[in-house]
This record gives sequence, structure tokens and C-alpha cells, in this order.
Amino acid sequence: MSSNRLFRFPKPAWLNTPNTRTAGVYLSGALFSIGFYFFVDAATYSKSAKNGSDVHIKFVDWVPGICSALGMLVINSIEKTRLSADSYSYSGSGVAWKARLVLFLGFALMAGGLAGSVAVLVLKYVVPEYPIETMYFGIANVLANGLIMLSSVVLWVSQNMEDDYTYNLAL
Repeated sequence: MSSNRLFRFPKPAWLNTPNTRTAGVYLSGALFSIGFYFFVDAATYSKSAKNGSDVHIKFVDWVPGICSALGMLVINSIEKTRLSADSYSYSGSGVAWKARLVLFLGFALMAGGLAGSVAVLVLKYVVPEYPIETMYFGIANVLANGLIMLSSVVLWVSQNMEDDYTYNLAL
């Protein structure tokens, strides 16, 4: 067993296969689309004639989802190798701390989106004591942002898996 491992148990061999990476990318896409479906479903239901209240989804409800989607784009634009780039510094000085800063900003955007959706749920739907049919708009917003955050983490981990089957070509 290697002495540089954190845990006592070895990493399973199936974790470093191309099929696992592909499954992670598909799982991430499924999580993102399910989350986006919940929010779009709530937005269309809020404007339909079946909505029995005067509460509708407005731009304030969209802001947390926009923050989470931007955070997902920022996080998945960072390669895992850039986080330790200073050890062989191939693109100038300070690449690792810049990559870590951008990664932190991406996670902050996603955390802000999730916190914003919880704030919208509480302030817009729970405090005025709307019925559960109307509160679904806020619940769907929180669920969508949570699934987008989970999707981003799954995609980043699955895209940055290291295995023997990957070839990195440099010009």
C-alpha cells in the first residue's frame, strides 16, 4: 500500500475506467436536466390558469439559478492539474493559486445560488404562509439549485479522473 494515501482502504480498480468517467458525465447531465426541469415546471405552472394564487415566478426567482449555472461553468472550466501547476510551472508563475481562486469563486457562486434560493423560499413563500401548491415554486427553486450544484461536482470529479487510458497531447 502506498504511504501517500490518506485512507487505509485502497481505491477500487473500477473507479479508474473510461466507462466510469462516461457514466459520471451522463449522471451529471441527468442531474442538471432534472433540476432544470423542476424549475421550468414551476415557472410554467405559476403562469398557467391552474395556479390558484396571485403569486408568480419573477426575475428574483431566476437569480439563484443563474448564479448556480455560472458557478457550474466556472468550476468545470478549471482542470485538476492546474491546481498543482506550480510544481512544474508550464504557464507562468502563480498558476496554482489563480486556479484555486477561480475554483473558490465558482463554488462561492454555486453556494450563493443555493443560499439565495433558500432565502427566496423562506421570504417569498414560507413567511406569507402560502399553501403548499404555491410554496412548490420555492421548493422547486431550491431543488433545482441543489441538483445543479450536485451535477457540477459530479461532472468535475468525473472529468478529472486520472487513468491509464487517457492520452494528453501537448503541442
